[in-house]
This record gives sequence, structure tokens and C-alpha cells, in this order.
Amino acid sequence: MMPVILRRLKVEAHGLALTEFAFALPLVLVLLLYGLETANLGLATLRVHQIAATAADNAARVRDSISEDDVNEVLVGGKTVGERIDFAERGRIILSDVLTNGLTGTNAGQKILWQRCAGALNVPQSQPLYGIEGKGATDNSLQAMGKPGRQIAPSPTSAMVFAEVTYRYKPVVSATLLGTPILRSEASFIVRERQSETLTTSPATPISRCSTF
Repeated sequence: MMPVILRRLKVEAHGLALTEFAFALPLVLVLLLYGLETANLGLATLRVHQIAATAADNAARVRDSISEDDVNEVLVGGKTVGERIDFAERGRIILSDVLTNGLTGTNAGQKILWQRCAGALNVPQSQPLYGIEGKGATDNSLQAMGKPGRQIAPSPTSAMVFAEVTYRYKPVVSATLLGTPILRSEASFIVRERQSETLTTSPATPISRCSTF
């Protein structure tokens, strides 16, 4: 009796596809989840780049003069671009206005005239990487902004707005897959048709200082 049953099992094919699918399902599911998380990370990275470029460009476009209200609008705009990735709670924008320090000889260089920030991310990576407001004003400690090999500085007759944007990635599936890395992007634009780089303000205008998170 037993040999007959074994022979029947040997040629039995019913349920074979279902059994193979059951074995393959965990691997297919893992690959699917990794693919979804990787795509989401790519979209978040693109959005961070977009926030940096938009913030720097909008701040550089303000003509004639610039005020604290103008800068606040730019910062709010950057957070609005990042609403879908919860940027206001998980990100940080740093805007620096950079121009020549007006000194000569060995002290000639650039200076950060003003610096404003927005966003709740408070980690070492979200701090100003190239200096805080006032750096380079009295010496040559600031020659350019940016990472080595990708540094940029304005000409002696112009100014530039430099944006540093950081964001702690928010997983769509689980932090177990790719973690929660800090994404970073930088962008700069030369100021167009602005006569004064000094920020004007009014008593009712809040100042987006970089000490506030």
C-alpha cells in the first residue's frame, strides 16, 4: 500500500505552483518593499535639492533692498515646498548673504553679512557648515562657500545668497530598510539688481535667527 501512495505522490502536480509561490513570496515582498523605499528616498532627495535651489533663487531675486519680511517669506516658501515630506519638522534651511569684506592685502576675502534659518531639525549636520553671521568681516577666514572642489564666491562687485538645506529622511515603509539618513543640499545664486544687502526690519517683524529651532 505504501509504495503505491509514494508513486502517486511522485507524479502528483496539483498545488505545485501554489507551493512555489509560497516559497518565493517572502523574497518578492522584500524586494518590493526595498524598491518602494528606495524610490521614496530618491524623491525626498530631489525635493531637498529643490528646496535649496528655490530658497537661494528667491532670496537673490529680491530687488533694490531686502527686508526681514522678504527673508521670512522665502523661508516659509521653502517649508511649503517640503510639506509632503514634513520638512518643517524634519528639516532645516540656512540662508547666508555673502559678499566681499572690503578689506585689502592678506585680509581680503568674503564675509557673511547676514544669516537666517528655519526648520526644527537640530543636529550637528544642520548647523551652518561654512561659518555663522559675521564670519570673514575682519579677516580672510572666509574665501568661498561650499565643499572643497565645489567652492563658489561672488565677484568683488556683487553678492550671493547661499542656501544650506538638511533633512532627516522619513521612511514610507520602515526605518529598518534604509534607516533615516540626513539628506543635504546646497545652492547659490548671484544677487540681481539689489542696491543694499543690509536687512531692513520693523518692530513687528519676527527675525528668523539661527539660534531658534
